[in-house]
This record gives sequence, C-alpha cells and structure tokens, in this order.
Amino acid sequence: MSTQTTPAPVRIDFVSDVSCPWCAIGLASLQHALAKLDGEVAAEIHFQPFELNPQMAPEGEDATEHLLHKYGSTAEQIDANRAAIRDRGAALGFTFNMDRRSRIYNTFDAHRLLHWAELEDKHLALKQVLLRAYFTDGEDVSAHDTLVRLAGEAGLDTQRAQQILASDAYADEVRAQEQFFQSRGIHSVPATIINGQHLISGGQPPEAFEQALRQITAA
Repeated sequence: MSTQTTPAPVRIDFVSDVSCPWCAIGLASLQHALAKLDGEVAAEIHFQPFELNPQMAPEGEDATEHLLHKYGSTAEQIDANRAAIRDRGAALGFTFNMDRRSRIYNTFDAHRLLHWAELEDKHLALKQVLLRAYFTDGEDVSAHDTLVRLAGEAGLDTQRAQQILASDAYADEVRAQEQFFQSRGIHSVPATIINGQHLISGGQPPEAFEQALRQITAA
C-alpha cells in the first residue's frame, strides 16, 4: 500500500514592494524553503501591494539622499546595510548591484501590472523580473517602456501591458489591497501571511520559513 500523502494546501500572501531589498531577500528565502518542502506543501503565492514611497515624484530621488533623509542614517550605516543585503542576496542566489540602484522610484504602476499578472497566472515571473531589473540591473521600474518590456520578459502580452499603463486599470484594486493590509497592521515589509492568520515579518532566512510552514501544516 502507498503511504504517499497529499501535499498540504497553503495560501501565502506576500506583502511587499518591488523597490524593497529585504522583500527580494524574503521572497528568495521563501522559495528556497518551498523547494525543500516540495511534495509536503502545495503553496499558492499571492503578491500583495505595499508602497514604501507612495508620494515619490515621477523623476524619483537619489537613493543615498533618500535614505539619509527618510531614516536619518549615516553614510557609514547605509554602506554597512548595503553590504549586509548584498551578502544575504548572494547566499540565496540573488545579485544586488547597489552601485547601479542609484535612484528610488514610484512603484504604483508596477503594482498595477502585478495585479493584472496574477489574473494571467504570471505574477511570480513578473515579480522576479521586476526585482532583478531594479536591484541587479538598476533599471527605472516606474518607466512605462521599461515595464512593458519586463512584462514581455515575464510572458505577458506587451500590447495589453501598454494599454493598462496608459489607463488607470487596476488602480482601485491596488489601493484597496494596500488599505486592507495596512488596516490589518502591516506597516513594514516584507510581511508573509500564511493562511490568512500567521505572520512572518522581515526577510527571514529559508530555515525560518521552512520551520514555520512545517508547524502550520502539522497543526
């Protein structure tokens, strides 16, 4: 007789921003954990929008100046933090080229495209392409021509992507989701919510995600 068990279904809401380095680390960690749990857990990932800088002007802002103003960090602290992020990313197979990420951009349109991408079942591909474009290649992820090209790289219809960006499609849905998760107490990202009730905060290592998922599915 076969003792093979059915993988436990798990809903994962990953609340994040595409300009958040710890979100890139958190997602990579989560994926490493899910790879280890292959056959045990059937995960359904939903990307939920969060804007670190909702008031950011279209032209963006110098990244170092932004961090100095927003967090009151010193240049030494910023350098140390960047080195830590780069090392964490490298351990997970994600490349941070901090010298290329010279500006912070508005990410609302990227979130609108991600909302559409989920309807097309291409949200993971688009999320990964957006994170790589920003953190590895230093691209402007608010520029419509860049977003259209990245949508194409993720396997989405570029003509439709162009139409969405030229309109206000999915703007209300994105704002509603942002407000919903903020009303649930999510004020920093990444925030990983398992089955709507278990919160894992921050860019945790893969072992933390693996342990939490094992405990939740066992219960």
